Amino acid sequence: MFVYNKNGDYFMNKVIFHIDANSAFLSWTAVHMLKNGYELDIRTVPSVVGGNEQSRKGIVLAASIPAKKLGIKTGEPLFKAREKCPNLLVFPPDFSIYESFSKEFYKVCNNYSPALEPFSIDELFLDYTNMEMHFGEPLEGAKKLSSDIKNKLGFTVNIGISNNKLLAKMASDFEKPDKIHTLFPDEVPNKMWHLPIADLFMVGRQTRKKLESMGIFTIKQLAFTDDEILKYNFKSQGILLKNYANGIDLSEIKTKADPVKSISNGFTLPKDIYSKEEAYTYALSLCEKTCMRLRELDFSCNVVYVGLKDSEFKYISCQKKLPRYIFATNDVFKVCRMLIDKLWNGKPVRAITVSLTGFGSKENLQCSFCDDIRSEKFETLDTAIDSIRKKFGYYSVTRAALLNNVMNNRITKMQNPSMKSYL
Repeated sequence: MFVYNKNGDYFMNKVIFHIDANSAFLSWTAVHMLKNGYELDIRTVPSVVGGNEQSRKGIVLAASIPAKKLGIKTGEPLFKAREKCPNLLVFPPDFSIYESFSKEFYKVCNNYSPALEPFSIDELFLDYTNMEMHFGEPLEGAKKLSSDIKNKLGFTVNIGISNNKLLAKMASDFEKPDKIHTLFPDEVPNKMWHLPIADLFMVGRQTRKKLESMGIFTIKQLAFTDDEILKYNFKSQGILLKNYANGIDLSEIKTKADPVKSISNGFTLPKDIYSKEEAYTYALSLCEKTCMRLRELDFSCNVVYVGLKDSEFKYISCQKKLPRYIFATNDVFKVCRMLIDKLWNGKPVRAITVSLTGFGSKENLQCSFCDDIRSEKFETLDTAIDSIRKKFGYYSVTRAALLNNVMNNRITKMQNPSMKSYL
């Protein structure tokens, strides 16, 4: 069985794994709680990780197997999940915990191959080509990797095995949890073609509706659809979808991430806000996280962007290019306040986004006689706070102005019993 490169030449068999953590947010929450003395493994009872339940806007981010058996699905509103299971346990998300588990997950996988490509916080592609001499045939190697993750980290994964990323991804989505599946090109007719078109990678809700309106309901039907019909309806995307339906994918494992061109954080609010002061508070929280990421990359920036979505889902935005580079949270927040003032039209706001771009190194920082003399102190303070957060968790230190903020209070005090504040 050979695969072909972009020039049409075939080369030696590739072996690609797709490793996907099962119900990652819930599993990682469960392991973290057990390590900290919580007696119940929440994976064994109906439980979910989700947003603010009281707001009726929160959704299920991850669900336990017992919860899934009751019909609770990822993405559905929490109040509907509660209707299906009145005794449902709901836990708030904590992304500092998830980032920690994700790093450990990647470390274990890296022991099995130097060629990894992150796909999300809880899944990745691994090039197993030529690793048989170290860990055995692909199925044997996958079993060892799965066992390693379970024994060292305490959670389970699904692993898909194939000759390309597409089929490895499709295979890992077969029966869950804690399973290993193969989907090689010669297995596509029996294992993939009978699946509904919605199960094909890259087919979203709107694409599914359009394909079904054309009478295409299964992956097999798409695999045999005339090229011209697909081009007419989807342009070049149609041929890509047909290739996927036939198990064809020429993309390679990217071991190096694309250069970071912007850093963004956004938040859909639990309820509409009606004042600029409330918008400032949420923007400050977004600036905290965005600027911490900026400093982690050892960057400064000279472009700040703010976007607001109103209660009618209309989006407005603006940005400002600065005469100098900055990286301190307070400096970025000052610009955000100014942009919010400029955008504010009195309509209720439903979502806020803060983005930074125009990157330079910290060496690009320049002093100005017009600068606030406290800027340098804030930069030093931010660097110290970043160090504390990396060691003790993001919410180990919180600005006093954000202590009552919904975004931070979703993290329970049980997880952060020694929360400190700073001005």
